[in-house]
Amino acid sequence: MIVLGLGLGTSLSAFAQDDADDTHQISVVVPTVALLDLETSSVRNFSAAFTQATPLEAGDKVTAPAANSTLWLNYSSIQTAEISKKVLVETSALVPGVDINVVAAASTTGSGDKGDPTTAFNLTVAPQPLITGIGSAYTVSGPNNGHLLTYAFASNNTNYADLRSGTVTVTVKYTLADE
Repeated sequence: MIVLGLGLGTSLSAFAQDDADDTHQISVVVPTVALLDLETSSVRNFSAAFTQATPLEAGDKVTAPAANSTLWLNYSSIQTAEISKKVLVETSALVPGVDINVVAAASTTGSGDKGDPTTAFNLTVAPQPLITGIGSAYTVSGPNNGHLLTYAFASNNTNYADLRSGTVTVTVKYTLADE
């Protein structure tokens, strides 16, 4: 019995000996990320005022406000599997007689698959894609980083009859979502 025990002990220790290589496992955990922010070095909320032509002259059309390019769209995105993301934009209401046009420039900061901005379009109350094809990427945080947003305003002849005096405040919402 002692010989069997010694033989078994020798046999087990032979399996536990070191050799020229060894292995272990590392579990790398990467979270799903979908963060979006609007940045500016000036005022985040702004006014766009139509003005009466100068000198005041009967028969002239009101003048549209200058375009506004003071906001930057920043985001961080880590996609799940092969599902890309997009940035959607919508407005809380339409301004009667006024078209609010938005366009995003390509991001020159950050890294990864930062997607493709669409062409300029007028805001609506339904979400519309502004940037598509966003993969795992980041744009860098802060003003002068990410996608420069440009808003332009118009009151075209086709909807000029809908204009009403006064102030209408709308909220523009941006959403980073799966495509």
